[in-house]
Amino acid sequence: MRGLATLPGLPPLLAIGGLLAAWQAASLAVGLDSLPGVPATLAAFPDLIRDPDTIRNIADSLRRMVVGFAAALALALPLGILMGRSRTFARLMNPLLMVTYPVPKAALMPIIMLWLGVGDLSKTLVIVFAVSLPVIYHAYAGARAVEEKMLWSAAAMGMSGPARLLRVVVPAALPEILVGCRTGIVIALITMVTSEMIARQSGIGNLIFNSLDFAQYETVYAMIVVVGVLGIVLDIAFERLRTALVGWASPVGEVAVASA
Repeated sequence: MRGLATLPGLPPLLAIGGLLAAWQAASLAVGLDSLPGVPATLAAFPDLIRDPDTIRNIADSLRRMVVGFAAALALALPLGILMGRSRTFARLMNPLLMVTYPVPKAALMPIIMLWLGVGDLSKTLVIVFAVSLPVIYHAYAGARAVEEKMLWSAAAMGMSGPARLLRVVVPAALPEILVGCRTGIVIALITMVTSEMIARQSGIGNLIFNSLDFAQYETVYAMIVVVGVLGIVLDIAFERLRTALVGWASPVGEVAVASA
């Protein structure tokens, strides 16, 4: 038994199996159409996969998520690194971050819709806001933790300030930055679905609510499973990327999820 417990893939499989068993037991105990069992939900997957509308909605969601995540990185990484290396800039930005961090970013969706409408731009902008904050925080923490001796040595070798920032600070802070990026992926997925539930035009969130309106409960739960699988796949893929980039750093065991 101890040998089985040490298998790396066994604990996640046991957790998933336990969750499915609890789900099926709850379905049998409640006996409502609004809580279909695991077999009924899984039976809905073939029709979903063959439906072009489902594929289009998933593709729309992933496109928004990728664009929003990339835009957030382009904005947040420079800000976080500059905050970590400049106390003046950090004092300037900290009050703004402290005010905006506790606010659920999905709550901004109605306001943004008034400004920009209900199209892709509104949903993507909410993802940018939600992802930027954890990335800024971790980039700031990573840049601030860089040892001054490394910067002194680089300066003694004739490196300019921008060169030290790119060739010393960024590589040294990269493990912490990647922690923020991993958290950002989870938040991007959550915010993506939530924004699509509020502004219902296309996407996974729109598909979930449309299925709920028509009492297609198996489809609702099947799409929730799809969201969970997407989260697992993205997290595994990112962890492999992290290992390839900074395999020498301590592995990241948990992801802290900020309010989305």
